[in-house]
Amino acid sequence: KWGCVVSPLCTLCEARRLMGCLTQRKLLVLTVATKETDGFKRFMRSARHFNYTVKVLGRGEKWNGGDYISAPGGGQKVRLLKSALADIKEEDKIILFIESYDVIFSSGPKELLKKFQQTKHKVVFSAETLIWPDRHLEDKHPHVREGKRFLGAGGFIGYVPNLKKMVSDWSGEDNDSDQLFYTKLYINPEKRKSINITLDSKCRLFQNLHGALDEVVLKFEDGRVRARNVLYDTLPVIVHGNGPTKINYLGNYISNVWTFETGCTVCNEDMRPLSGLKYPGVVIGVFIQQPTPFVSVFFERLLNLQYPKNRLKLFIYNQEPHHDQHIRSFLENHEADYQAVKLIGPDEDVDPITSRNLGFDMCRDDIDCEYFFSVDVEVVLKNDETLKILIELNKPFIAPMLTKPGRLWTNFWGALSADGYYARSEDYVDIVQGRRVGIWNVPYVSQVYLVSADVLRSELKADDLFHSATLDADMAFCSKVRDQVSGTTFKTGVFMFVTNMHTFGRVLSTENYQMNHLHNDLWQIFENPVDWEERYIHENYSKIMKDNIVETPCPDVYWFPVFTEVACKHLVEEMENFGQWSGGGNVDNRIQGGYENVPTIDIHMNQINYEKEWHKFLLEYIAPVTEKMFPGYYTRFDLAFVVRYKPDEQPFLRPHHDASTFTINIALNQVGIDYEGGGCRFLRYNCSIRAPRKGWALMHPGRLTHYHEGLPTTAGVRYIAVSFVDP
Repeated sequence: KWGCVVSPLCTLCEARRLMGCLTQRKLLVLTVATKETDGFKRFMRSARHFNYTVKVLGRGEKWNGGDYISAPGGGQKVRLLKSALADIKEEDKIILFIESYDVIFSSGPKELLKKFQQTKHKVVFSAETLIWPDRHLEDKHPHVREGKRFLGAGGFIGYVPNLKKMVSDWSGEDNDSDQLFYTKLYINPEKRKSINITLDSKCRLFQNLHGALDEVVLKFEDGRVRARNVLYDTLPVIVHGNGPTKINYLGNYISNVWTFETGCTVCNEDMRPLSGLKYPGVVIGVFIQQPTPFVSVFFERLLNLQYPKNRLKLFIYNQEPHHDQHIRSFLENHEADYQAVKLIGPDEDVDPITSRNLGFDMCRDDIDCEYFFSVDVEVVLKNDETLKILIELNKPFIAPMLTKPGRLWTNFWGALSADGYYARSEDYVDIVQGRRVGIWNVPYVSQVYLVSADVLRSELKADDLFHSATLDADMAFCSKVRDQVSGTTFKTGVFMFVTNMHTFGRVLSTENYQMNHLHNDLWQIFENPVDWEERYIHENYSKIMKDNIVETPCPDVYWFPVFTEVACKHLVEEMENFGQWSGGGNVDNRIQGGYENVPTIDIHMNQINYEKEWHKFLLEYIAPVTEKMFPGYYTRFDLAFVVRYKPDEQPFLRPHHDASTFTINIALNQVGIDYEGGGCRFLRYNCSIRAPRKGWALMHPGRLTHYHEGLPTTAGVRYIAVSFVDP
């Protein structure tokens, strides 16, 4: 089986190598796992990677060994070990007994056995920085010249006869402390000597992470990743994440899960391809807990998710009356597209925590539901394949990585501080900036995630997963997902993964969102500039500079796209909603001097408190064009207003020069649809633009050369946005 055949021609070195191979056959790994958790699967993967032979004890057995939180426990492991050892007859067998849910191998059996033999003891326990569970026993522990002096029961290695002798006196209950049992053996000089026990004080074999977080770093070398103890400059073979530790962070790399040479080596394992299969049923939970911009856009993206809608059910929770209109509009047009819709509105007096539990219940109680996809309304899912991608990755709990433009913020934490709050992991920036790509086991996610219904019906079946006396709902939820304890096992925490293998989207800023306008999203150019641009800037605007799509319909008159249909519609509706149009007379107290030589019926941007936002728009999107077309000018904007032309009000504007160096004139509606006639004529050149394109800007000189007039609007209503530019 092992290919360990010694021939007379072997050199001494080769013979020694083969003898080492034979020794590996004598090693057996024993572990206790009453249930196959995410942690157990990770442990077994690392064992297979390094070719360890593992025997699992207690599989399917009810866990009675306590939770290690309310009181010490683990006696069940001693009982199972004692029983297993009784069946092993080989006297030269070497047993490695370790945890599995929070353990990973960092190297193989050959190195482990070599280091074990170098200790010159028959039993070697892992060592701890901190004593537990009885601090009164501290003085009874032997002192060591260097390293850790307290025994850790989570991992030890030894010969079968010595281990049998060590557990022979065990007669405790399953919920008694295994740690205390082994500690008392170790601090007893006679038993320590007769069993021949020592500690791995400098972490050459075992690395316990509790109380030692700062000691351990990742070592990347020659296409391999392992843990390194920087305090003792050792390379432990086994890493045990006992206590509140960073084992999940290390597990993202160790056992060559991810290396700089290969990238992610496990990301495509155990995939669930959906092509050609019946798509699993999904309940999508949408949660609106605060006033949020671009809610109508959120529902547009929800509708555009590339997933069969007859396999989707919606659970919508809305706490904000302001957003009733957006939900109502969406459901009026698309409710029939989905399998079912459940809506909880602000009048139903359901608090946010209860709403999330109710969303989970909708999935738990539905036999057809295989996944719950939770999405907060501030999430911007740009990738319409997001749901399909997450399902195909086939994880019990996984989130797409989202960012905030221009910031290092994301919807996950890479690490936790000692008190359970945010801490930045060593790899956080690389993951956020895409220098490391993969699937990452993390301690916290928020805003959006996919969780399997099987997990909701088992490990996460508690009635309330979000309530805590000390933590916010999102932190309480993640804490309970990480640390769930059930009656069948211990430490059955569900791994929370986040993936940055694709670009998924971002999260909106909800700060400073005002609701005192008709179209409040217009005011989001500062807080959410990327979303504002996507909503309001013409799709071809970016081609102005690189593809030179600027047209010249008249001499020194430039014509280019700038606004979307939605931008034009919202700006017009905002002005009409405000309604305080000027009378069109020469006296105008809104401007300096109080007199307008060529008056129009208009509303100034500052009248609707939009002057600051309009100025930002001009600087970001108009100034680059003006400086290209009129080089040498520094763009400074002055007056800005929306003009309304109506046949029975003010149908035209007489010939005039603008009070500007040059003028920006943006058409806000469409000739032939919204009005008839209209346009602009430049008299000096006898050149007219009679069909202004909606959302396109005309830019022309003002004071000197371009004497012009507004042509008569003969039907309907015409709107234009005008800005005067004075360098």
